[in-house]
Amino acid sequence: MSKRKQNRVGLFGGTFDPIHYGHLRAAEEIRQILSLNKIYFIPSAVPPHKEDSNITPAEDRLKMLRLAIEGNEYFDISEFELENKAPSYTVDTLEHLTVVHPDLEFYFIVGNEIFNQIESWKDYSRLFELCSFAVITRPGFSDLDSNKIPLALKDDFRYYKKIENVISYTKSSLKDIVFTEIRGIEISSTDIRNFVKSKKSIKYLVPNKVEKFIITEKLYA
Repeated sequence: MSKRKQNRVGLFGGTFDPIHYGHLRAAEEIRQILSLNKIYFIPSAVPPHKEDSNITPAEDRLKMLRLAIEGNEYFDISEFELENKAPSYTVDTLEHLTVVHPDLEFYFIVGNEIFNQIESWKDYSRLFELCSFAVITRPGFSDLDSNKIPLALKDDFRYYKKIENVISYTKSSLKDIVFTEIRGIEISSTDIRNFVKSKKSIKYLVPNKVEKFIITEKLYA
């Protein structure tokens, strides 16, 4: 019989262009709600949905991420997608991580809006065989039901519990889809880039060291 693994790790992917307090607060809330031992931030090299975009060089995004999580024992970075350099498909990243870390139980952290588009992802049904999903919703969001789960997976995942603002579905392999409300901080990387371009302050939107790095390196100007 399958057993739950003791070490639970959240996977938080994105371009992080730049990393900001919205990312960090969301990660911290999810870590506490799901009792995760650690969160791995996974900066993308070439996100498939942003191939034509003007993305800040990977080394700068990685430096900002390192500065942002410095001193936090619960936050770490996986550089797999940056080292791979090919388009960053989540299924490839998960295949790699599950082989390298067979002792870890992974929760892929994703916003509700993105989760609703997951059927367009490469080999999306395979994702649910490799890891559990932590789907972030906002306070006041209506109760989530099985209509939020991709049609092809409905027979696999069954509702099994609701505790306060957390609704969970599970399958026989012990992989979960967990919908949870977080307060978070309403800010986006696009907002921050636009603020810098417009010569507006980004203080208190990003960690101080990240703000200084952006100014010193003249990013987004």
